[in-house]
Amino acid sequence: MSQTTPTARVCRDCDGFATATITTGLRTIDGTRDTIRVNCPSCRGLGHTAPAFLVHAGK
Repeated sequence: MSQTTPTARVCRDCDGFATATITTGLRTIDGTRDTIRVNCPSCRGLGHTAPAFLVHAGK
């Protein structure tokens, strides 16, 4: 019988895509688009969340 390895829980808000790059509509001096990076507020850009018992225990 094969054993499965436990995987990290995928964030329910971003579905694992924790960081997005958004253009501001402006261009830099060299002509490239000016972008900003935005992280998911729930998982703080990790893409996965900790189990609830770890969060409440303060670990």
